[in-house]
Amino acid sequence: RAAGSGRWLPWLGLALLPLAVSPAAAPGGCPSACYCVATPELVQCRYERLEEPPRELPATVHNLSIAGSNLSVLHRAAFAARPLPDLRLLRLRHDNIQIIEDMALQGLPALRTLDLSHNPLLSVAAGAFAGVPLLRTLQLNQALLAAPLEEQLALALRNLSLQRLELAGNALRALPAALLPAGLEELDLRNNSLQRLTAAELRSLEAPGLRGLRLTLGANPLSCDCALRPFLAWLRVTAARLPDARSLHCAGPPPLRGATLLHLRPEGLACAATEGGEPGQLETASYVFFGIVLALIGIVFLMVLYLNRRGIKRWLHNLREACRDQMEGYHYRYEQDADPRRASAIGTP
Repeated sequence: RAAGSGRWLPWLGLALLPLAVSPAAAPGGCPSACYCVATPELVQCRYERLEEPPRELPATVHNLSIAGSNLSVLHRAAFAARPLPDLRLLRLRHDNIQIIEDMALQGLPALRTLDLSHNPLLSVAAGAFAGVPLLRTLQLNQALLAAPLEEQLALALRNLSLQRLELAGNALRALPAALLPAGLEELDLRNNSLQRLTAAELRSLEAPGLRGLRLTLGANPLSCDCALRPFLAWLRVTAARLPDARSLHCAGPPPLRGATLLHLRPEGLACAATEGGEPGQLETASYVFFGIVLALIGIVFLMVLYLNRRGIKRWLHNLREACRDQMEGYHYRYEQDADPRRASAIGTP
């Protein structure tokens, strides 16, 4: 039996030989710093501290993921060292990308999904996405925190036909209307700093090319005061456009903290005096109280005048007499000085 089992050992070794081959030696030209998962069509380069995209990528790669590197600058034709006609998904997460130059994605004609999340973007050239006409999904989650890039991105996206745009975790305080191309179908604004959508922003969502746009707004600090009324009224009519509408909750004011947005009525939202303050009428009440105090001060002043009317009258009479005596004194001295006899007597030796 031992001799019989020994006959199978060479065949077992041959069967296990492909599993012992390192990723670098995998057929199809897998890059030495990366791993080809299952087939060369899926390439992952994780935390290899690359300073530029690998040049020896398989020509048949469909999905490419580079994470944890130090690409810093995506230069022109950064992926064009070897044509990648079938690349459809490109993930460049946590790669410290700061600058994207013109035509950086040249040579990726089939690219449909680009993920640039978790990169400190500082500059995006107007032609950064030129050369990828089929791009439909752009993910920029936590990528707009280092610098305001709305104007630059608006220019870079002007010739694309995006269907999905992800901007989660970017501390946005307003709807980035300039980044919403006509035809956009999905917009992810979760985990930002949005307190509400204003009436003007809601009107922009009703533009002809955006009426089918679906929003996700979860994990935003929505302030449920009177300024939220336009958005709440719009939400109750178009809840189907917000897949996470039922999960939206109030972050303030304190009496409504944690309340489900769809359970509120627009007319029930009061105006808060300050952020986090008591709802509503505190500001109006403070003005009313201030007016009452001023009125009381005025009444007290008038009462003092009334109770001292005789003394005040006597004081005014004495003041008038003093002024008249003073004027008479001035008049007498003027007449004396103007008397010609007095002047001639002074001039005679």
